Amino acid sequence: MTTPAKPRRVRCPACGGSSEYGEANPWRPFCCERCKNHDFGAWASEHYRVADPAAAGQLDDDSGEAPLRH
Repeated sequence: MTTPAKPRRVRCPACGGSSEYGEANPWRPFCCERCKNHDFGAWASEHYRVADPAAAGQLDDDSGEAPLRH
């Protein structure tokens, strides 16, 4: 007879607390609804940003030419 696998425990990305990463936790990987909403609010208010590689290349261009405008 086999025993059921224990749910994996992960660190909550918002508060750093322990969180169960399994179907029993509807907010996974967050530990609670509050942490999930806090993270969503940070995204909505643009606290997190993904860098645009094309724009980064234009900033580092030392060719002396003006960047093309589309």
